[in-house]
Amino acid sequence: QVQLVESGGGLVQPGGSLRLSCAASGRLFSINVMGWYRQAPGKQRELVATITRDGRPNYADSVKGRFTISRDNAKNTVYLQMNSLNPEDTAVYYCNADLVVPTAQGRHIVGYWGQGTQVSVSS
Repeated sequence: QVQLVESGGGLVQPGGSLRLSCAASGRLFSINVMGWYRQAPGKQRELVATITRDGRPNYADSVKGRFTISRDNAKNTVYLQMNSLNPEDTAVYYCNADLVVPTAQGRHIVGYWGQGTQVSVSS
């Protein structure tokens, strides 16, 4: 069974840093775009950052210059380095990936979500 497993969330003081990881496992051929989204209490889920298979990143304006997304294709893993965190970054962070998986008809691209990891920024 294919799944995305996140790790690295936690509680940090304003100005601090955290690094999130998300690893894909199971039967898959490859991974296209990978990314991170977040959802704060009472708000809609929003894009944080995405990265293509060849390493081209895209960031939400609110995190540009503070967050860095990267990936290791050999490990099927995407990372999010978060620096200069502030209370507005508090949310559940979700990993998302477009996985190329085997099907009875051959192979298909299917979007998967991780279970989410809590990031809390507070003094």
